[in-house]
Amino acid sequence: MTRAQHLGSSLLRRRGVLALGGGVVGGIALGRPPVDGAAIQARVTQKPVQRSTPGLLPTRDAVTHVQCGDVTPTSAVLWARGEAPGNLQVRLSSGGRVLGTRVGPTANAGSDLTARLAVADLEPGREYEAELWFAGSDGSLGEPRTVAFSTPSTSPAATTFAWSGDTCGQGYGINPDVGGLVGYGAVADLRPDVFIHCGDNIYADEPITDTVLEPDGSVWRNVVTEQVGRPAQTLEEFRGRYRYVLLDENVRRLHAQVPVISQWDDHETTNNWYPGERIDNDRAFAPYTDELDVDTLARMGRQAFGEYMPIGQQHLLGRGSTGFAEKGLYRKVARGAHLDVFCLDQRTFRGSNEDAATAEGSVASMGEEQVEWLIREVTASRATWKVISADQPLALAPRRDFDYDGIGNNDSGVPRGREHEIARVLSAFKAAGVRNVVWITADVHFTAAHHFSPERADFTDFDPFWEFVAGPLAASSFRTTEVDGTFGARQVFARGNPGRSRRAPTPELTFVGHGSIDADGRLRVELRDGTGAVLHSVDLEPERAVTPRA
Repeated sequence: MTRAQHLGSSLLRRRGVLALGGGVVGGIALGRPPVDGAAIQARVTQKPVQRSTPGLLPTRDAVTHVQCGDVTPTSAVLWARGEAPGNLQVRLSSGGRVLGTRVGPTANAGSDLTARLAVADLEPGREYEAELWFAGSDGSLGEPRTVAFSTPSTSPAATTFAWSGDTCGQGYGINPDVGGLVGYGAVADLRPDVFIHCGDNIYADEPITDTVLEPDGSVWRNVVTEQVGRPAQTLEEFRGRYRYVLLDENVRRLHAQVPVISQWDDHETTNNWYPGERIDNDRAFAPYTDELDVDTLARMGRQAFGEYMPIGQQHLLGRGSTGFAEKGLYRKVARGAHLDVFCLDQRTFRGSNEDAATAEGSVASMGEEQVEWLIREVTASRATWKVISADQPLALAPRRDFDYDGIGNNDSGVPRGREHEIARVLSAFKAAGVRNVVWITADVHFTAAHHFSPERADFTDFDPFWEFVAGPLAASSFRTTEVDGTFGARQVFARGNPGRSRRAPTPELTFVGHGSIDADGRLRVELRDGTGAVLHSVDLEPERAVTPRA
């Protein structure tokens, strides 16, 4: 039997059941496996080992991680990282039938041994498995890993989604004593059809050390690697932050069974950044010693994000010295008849925070091209629900008088600063008769439900809508904050850190949002904590689109 035949027969034997990362996925529900701290530390320090198997082609170092992203009814992006250079190979199957093998790009040092392959011509509403491995130039084949995903149906059908954000912030990393990054395990336990990571996939600007002393005197213990001990200021350090998160068994389990939609925010580079900024070490979580130019940091941060996220190549084409994409990272991901997800990029084209604090006129969070895209694509969407995944909440007041990174500005009157873009978008939706728009986000390290209505606002040219906030996934929770009233926001529910001190990301202080749409299009949104408890829920009936106003 050839190595290729062996891989194919192995897949057929499993037929709908996938073993990976300590759990079993397929038709069997997953429980949360224990995190093996020794195994994690072994992966931190292990060296590549060449292997061979009698009777087969030479084998090589294994794939270390796989994931799947941006899954639509007819396409998906498959991603893997290996331990040595090689060409990505993908064997796709559905219903126990092997559909073929496709050859992807080469993973090498230039991509930090990562590679992705976009697959098209998939059938809507089907379950798929993909085995991924790397082939060396010497004919050696790596041991495969498998990822499972389902394409959404283009006919009305029930579907689910989850979201959260904020990973390994405030010095809290992978702690084997508590089960690792348990927020990811909580998402995996929900088994959503798709998981939306709303940003801060890493905290490149915040060191992770061996221990964190808690306010009550207890000690939080971290697994550490060489690249996480200081704010990231080299490409290798940015890459190392993503490799660090992938060490966790909860993350590996989630990625093996749930496709993701990946978004970036500030901490993929540095806190509250905008193009053209210089680092102010007086406000940094930890001092920067080698690089203070934010555009330089953003270029490296963008490259590492692109290497480690399962995003289509068309969103990763760079231009100029900043390395930003021509159209940023914003995109629509079609999720079937009932759901379109609009993933924003509110960093690439952002105006300065200083301008946002003082300007009467418009200050960008999205930029002109992205605003036009959002209006056009949401208006054209025929999906029942249009879910807009934003980097930040729309209407929270700043926590401090110098922190004008968000949309709100502590002035509940007419739109100012970054609020102008949001006002323009909301007015355009109303003019076009768009219905069933829901905004989701993370960023602020607490969970909340906000209802917006023109009846409570000075600015009235918009229709009522909801925004739901959920996070952190694996970072300290923060205190809840008051809303800015420019768009008539009312905080219907909020829960966060009850005190003022930093708090470890225990399950009851990590938060995940979950949306379920039934076959008739009714949407139920739940805000949960990491224990699985439902803290708050809202049931929304879909409205029919109205005739646009003249």
